Amino acid sequence: MTVSYADWGGKVKLTWFPTTELPERKLITSVHAFCFDHEQLLLVDLKERGWDFPGGHIEAGETPEDCVKREVREEAYVNGLCTILGAIEVNHSENEQWNAQSPYPLVGYQVFYRMDLTELLPFEGKYESNQRIFINPIDVADYYKGWNKTHEAIMKTALNCSVLK
Repeated sequence: MTVSYADWGGKVKLTWFPTTELPERKLITSVHAFCFDHEQLLLVDLKERGWDFPGGHIEAGETPEDCVKREVREEAYVNGLCTILGAIEVNHSENEQWNAQSPYPLVGYQVFYRMDLTELLPFEGKYESNQRIFINPIDVADYYKGWNKTHEAIMKTALNCSVLK
């Protein structure tokens, strides 16, 4: 368990729980993937956020794993095999901006997967991403705004877990 804080429209506590168990579905706010191709980490340049990990919101009828595969395909134009790494508990209890009308629950979860890429498709940029790159994982903080010790813990978990090993 690793804890850090982020300013996401107020002070938000982020706690990393490495686990293979999914949180209760109604509390999952998004899913994300740390994608690897030959030990290189995939990042996508999202039009609204800059360099980020592929991911997004679960659609009706989707499982979290189906969602992450769809989001990775839409944003990065790749396919792969994935395994669950765990979840970040996103706790707004200390966020003075949060209220019952906020779009996210007081306590929700972002589920993270590791995806080992099996297919790189031509990048088309039709959805919310401008481009994709592959980097050495040790350089991720140079690209990802808001990198913190919770993200470092997820990366450590991802580097120690590979579907293709």
